[in-house]
Amino acid sequence: MSLHEIQPDGPAFEIVGPTRPSRWLVTCDHATNIVPRSVGHGSLGIAEADMARHIAFDPGAAGVTRELAVILDAPAILTRFSRLVIDPNRGEDDPTLVMKLYDGTIIPANRTVGAAETERRLNAFHRPYHRAYEDLAARRPDTVICAIHSFTRCLRGRATRPWEIGILYSHRDERLAKPLIAALAATGLTVGDNEPYSGHLDGDAIDRHALTPGRPNVLIELRNDLIATEAAQRDWAARLAGPLESVLAQSGL
Repeated sequence: MSLHEIQPDGPAFEIVGPTRPSRWLVTCDHATNIVPRSVGHGSLGIAEADMARHIAFDPGAAGVTRELAVILDAPAILTRFSRLVIDPNRGEDDPTLVMKLYDGTIIPANRTVGAAETERRLNAFHRPYHRAYEDLAARRPDTVICAIHSFTRCLRGRATRPWEIGILYSHRDERLAKPLIAALAATGLTVGDNEPYSGHLDGDAIDRHALTPGRPNVLIELRNDLIATEAAQRDWAARLAGPLESVLAQSGL
């Protein structure tokens, strides 16, 4: 089977465990490399090897999201379209919303995308995901958001990243992130403090669903070579669940 699924357009998102009672909502903005058929007949015009890379999705993040949600007894929401189709972790006016070049790879199906096609993709994929995300976040007044992402160990032509895990956050809300960094570092992990990149972009998913409405939040970036198998994804979910619960309980939020 191809590493990259070609499907007719379907739901833009998947919700797992919508009635689970936890305060936590676990999210995965870059869960899959699916290219819907309405976009380039199901192809972005790049090689299968590129579709399997981090440029198309966050490898391993979906498995960790599902396992962590089970352990926390929490609902989860995951995208069902590639970040190269349109990036759900970008605001609608972000210039990187539809990427034409990413980590050395030109995206042929995006080279001529203009305002009309961007609007179509927003309506078909981006906006439905965010409406569902907001509905889940609003299911109870004390929702806490945990966003799961993964990062590649080394971008082309760049230095190797030393972190096993990064905790990303905005200066507008460090309430859970800072204690979680300390808790994970105490277990012997090499933890990035707002690494491998800054944790705040205006209009991104955390800005929209956590910072603006004032919900406690944390964004976790796992190095993707460490979560390449189902067993590793289960292991990391188990390693994260305890510190997350402990930090939330101690925060008094």
